[in-house]
Amino acid sequence: MLRTATALLATLAALPAAAQSALPAIQAPPAAANPYGLGALWAQGDIVSRITIVLLVVMSLASWYVLVAKLLAQSRMGGQGRVANERFWKADSVQQGAEALQPGSPYRFIAESAIEATRKHDGLIGKVDLNTWVAQSIERAVGTVHSRTQEGLAVLATVGSTAPFVGLFGTVWGIYNALVRIGASGQASIDKVAGPVGEALIMTAIGLAVAVPAVLGYNWLVRRNKVAMDTVRAFGSDLHTVLLATGGKGA
Repeated sequence: MLRTATALLATLAALPAAAQSALPAIQAPPAAANPYGLGALWAQGDIVSRITIVLLVVMSLASWYVLVAKLLAQSRMGGQGRVANERFWKADSVQQGAEALQPGSPYRFIAESAIEATRKHDGLIGKVDLNTWVAQSIERAVGTVHSRTQEGLAVLATVGSTAPFVGLFGTVWGIYNALVRIGASGQASIDKVAGPVGEALIMTAIGLAVAVPAVLGYNWLVRRNKVAMDTVRAFGSDLHTVLLATGGKGA
């Protein structure tokens, strides 16, 4: 009797496992691939859409290149300004002070321009007051430095002002093509409309993503240029004072 009960209990315990093994394996359905997005936009777009995307990518790369290059140039210019303040005014003459500055430094360029102005103060130029002649020479040198600091900023300004409209053009063109395809197919359900129109709207988002960093970078670089040029103009003003105090002989 005891053996029979034990065998019965073992049989009942094995039933759930046997039932589970008899059931077919249930697998999770594979994740559906996203039929929309940048990949679909490029694959389904025509030559105009692709050219628009390439143009936006080129504009973005150009703006980031200018932004990084100008930041490096401004940092280098700031270091050159610190070197000028440390070395130039401790020299015995303007010539020695200029030679102590780094080659390619805007401060050395201004100092050498002032030295050249004092040396060429003869002939018809000699009839001009030394104060006026040296001031004009230093002012021209400072203006040249300022022009160099502005190089590349036009790229950021152009990208910032035109990229949104380029993206908008891509959106309009994409919506037009999407509506043409929907009209040709005769199916205007939400799943047929949302995909192509959504892909077209991505172009506007890309245009904004290109324009916003360019505008912010432009304003930031202009502000940094202003600070750097204030230091350059102060150096030129002090140099002018030194040259006038020595009558041009301090060069």
